[in-house]
Amino acid sequence: MKLTRVLASGLLIVAMAGFGGAQDAPKKKGPASPPAETSIEIGGKKISIKYSAPSMRGRKIFGGADALQPDNSVWRAGANNATALHTDANLTIGKINVPAGDYTLYVQLGNPWQLVVSKQTGQWGINRDGSTTLDPSQEVGRTPMTMSKPPAPIEVYKMTLAATGGNKGKLTLEWENVIASVDLTAK
Repeated sequence: MKLTRVLASGLLIVAMAGFGGAQDAPKKKGPASPPAETSIEIGGKKISIKYSAPSMRGRKIFGGADALQPDNSVWRAGANNATALHTDANLTIGKINVPAGDYTLYVQLGNPWQLVVSKQTGQWGINRDGSTTLDPSQEVGRTPMTMSKPPAPIEVYKMTLAATGGNKGKLTLEWENVIASVDLTAK
């Protein structure tokens, strides 16, 4: 009887230790730049963008040669895979006519930034040497973006498609100390 109690007590202690340890197990971290999506419907037609949303994590993102994205460089407008645009509508994005279909978005950093729409799709955002995967021969066009500054730094990169009335909308990119936007119209 005494042996049974000792064994039962021992099993209970082992079980409790295992249970308590399981609660303290480290939680898996998500990806550093998780996938994100923004979409709108204008005139019954869907427009969507899939991108990866990096965080500042103490880094200088824009502005200067020492930034993650140096001035006058081409940026994949996110992280990981190149940023993908799908539109069921024929669009005018800024000054670019974009037929319905699938595209990749890039940003030419400068003053002001320029949104770049490319017919090339499915590629990773950068090459092994850190250069962009943008193929100039695949460009649909480039258009200037309206630039502003947020009241406080924006930690996590965010793209937003918003309907602005009728057949019009706006694409906005926000990260660190920059807000860049461009109007769009569904035809």
